[in-house]
Amino acid sequence: MLHLEPKAKWAFWRRGLMALLVLGSTAGATWLMGVVLGTNSLTVAEGAVLVVFAVSFGWIALSFWAAAAGFVLSVLGRHPVTLRCESAADGPMPTLRARTAILMPIYNEDTRRVFAGLAATYRSVEATGQLAQFDFFVLSDTTDADIWVAEEAQWHDTCRALGAGGRLFYRHRAANVGRKAGNIAEWVRTQGGAYENMVVLDADSVMEGDTIVRLAGLMEANPKAGIIQTLAIAANRTTLFARWLQFASRLYGPLLAVGHSFWWAGEGNYYGHNAIIRTRAFAAHCGLPKLPGKAPLGGEIMSHDFVEAACMRRGGWHVWFLPELRGSYEEIPSNIVDYAVRDRRWAQGNLQHARILKAPRLHWVSRLHMAMGVLAFIASPLWLLLLFLSSYVVIQQALAGHAYFLPGYNLFPIWPEYRPFESHALLAVTAAVLFLPKLFSLVLTLGSRARRVRFGGAGRLLRSAVAEMMFSLLLAPVMMLFHSKFVFTILAGSSVGWASQPRDDRGITWSEAARRHAVHSLIGLAWGGVVFWYAIDFLWWVAPIVLGMAVAIPLNVISSRTGAGLAMQRGGFFWTPEETAPSPALRLLDEELKRLEDRSLPSFVHVLSDRPLAALHMAMLPDRTPADHALIDSAERAAIRAESLEPVERRALLGSAAALEHALRTLEQRRLQRAA
Repeated sequence: MLHLEPKAKWAFWRRGLMALLVLGSTAGATWLMGVVLGTNSLTVAEGAVLVVFAVSFGWIALSFWAAAAGFVLSVLGRHPVTLRCESAADGPMPTLRARTAILMPIYNEDTRRVFAGLAATYRSVEATGQLAQFDFFVLSDTTDADIWVAEEAQWHDTCRALGAGGRLFYRHRAANVGRKAGNIAEWVRTQGGAYENMVVLDADSVMEGDTIVRLAGLMEANPKAGIIQTLAIAANRTTLFARWLQFASRLYGPLLAVGHSFWWAGEGNYYGHNAIIRTRAFAAHCGLPKLPGKAPLGGEIMSHDFVEAACMRRGGWHVWFLPELRGSYEEIPSNIVDYAVRDRRWAQGNLQHARILKAPRLHWVSRLHMAMGVLAFIASPLWLLLLFLSSYVVIQQALAGHAYFLPGYNLFPIWPEYRPFESHALLAVTAAVLFLPKLFSLVLTLGSRARRVRFGGAGRLLRSAVAEMMFSLLLAPVMMLFHSKFVFTILAGSSVGWASQPRDDRGITWSEAARRHAVHSLIGLAWGGVVFWYAIDFLWWVAPIVLGMAVAIPLNVISSRTGAGLAMQRGGFFWTPEETAPSPALRLLDEELKRLEDRSLPSFVHVLSDRPLAALHMAMLPDRTPADHALIDSAERAAIRAESLEPVERRALLGSAAALEHALRTLEQRRLQRAA
């Protein structure tokens, strides 16, 4: 079993090396930009371009050097933490002593998908022979009455199908205080003391039993580990957009993860799911306060995971990121709109982190994680500002021309100077920082026959990599505009709710795409037209940006189609190891989904007509207090016509065993009266 022993000395030189490389490359690129801009004197606008460029380049330079570190370590076959030729995924399976809870917090989710994923994970853990050390918990914050009833019925069915009575539990909260973080915190307070560790899953997560057992073994072998995070792989979506994103994250993500693990060391990060957490450490240090003020930047912390990792490290526990632990899967939004909606929530949560940076006693790497989370969204308006300023400078120069003579008497003209070498060098450096990380991953994959085969072979891999780059170039400007809008609206005081994430292959209609992207397309067309009219030579520089904006509507519609994704699959594009050789857990998930696809799920009205279902529901309710007048009124109206109740009334009626019993008795009396 891998022993993770953090030493301040080796962590210091790794981070020092990364800082030297990032700052050095940023300084060099900024100097080149300064030379190019300042050749004929530096204007105020050009000075602004230089400042924004320095910040933006530093952001992408960090990812570049992390990928470079990952490439070197992968070529040498060295572990990013220990630098030895070992892996947490190798060696014999540990024999576990401690108990671990596997938690799945849910909120108005697709009930079939939730329990299919949980059943697949359960069966995979059972196959390891160490199921006795694990219990499973579905922690529901669902507010939709129909979904609530379906969850309880499907939990009961899953327990019977798996023989999981006494090992698979379901709990529903009456009020989702604190959202997901509050859901988990409530479980920790009430039941966490019985478990040494907890593995947190998302509603769309699936994990191999082998991976979960190894995570638990790592916690036992490393008593100062507070969180161990795996690399979750995106899988199981079929739209063109999702297949592109799954391919890109699968091909390029692991290399970047290895590089980050190298310099993070014991101050890693937590992404909110598919990780194991030491329960008592979490209980002692990871309680989240409310930020002062109102949302969006005050109130409950939305992106709780980064903060929990920082609090865990502040408490003296280490946070490790081990990307070699495969068998950890998640699903992603299937179209650009849903992807952007998810990013909108993350943007608000990450911008809140700016207020947490000054919290006392945080490790500086934890502060850096949160600062990077802020910059992940601030970078978009910065790049947009840089591109606008660059266009403005070029157009201004084209309109004004060059002043050959200064005011007053001049004996000789001032000839314009050009720096083609520096300009081309700057372009080459920027392109290298943006595209070399992808080339690193591509070279590593092509260099291994086993990896090539899992991606469909060298030909399919190369075609897919080219198509991925083209799709990325078109999508990047659209996401830049989305993120810029998110940042501006959040800073202006606009908050966002916490709706459940769409988890099916949802196609986007032309009308929805037009509503979402009409402004994007107009910006792209207007920007390209102005540059074409006033400075046509600069059009080649902004062409990828304005083209992506201009075609945003058809790009969104076509890429959201399952048919387009399957057509690309038949053409040999965007194949991933998860479809060429599915892991056991993914095969189990597919089996469970097929088992459940034709089964109808009960809803609120069925509770009033199915006594066993009602008995199951009432047995799971903690509230046994007498019903008040409002609930009795709801029960009376439900007995007459259940559909007449408002959603809040349905939820309240389901939450009161006394009121529900009153409704059932009233219905029975009415049936007896009709029969008589």
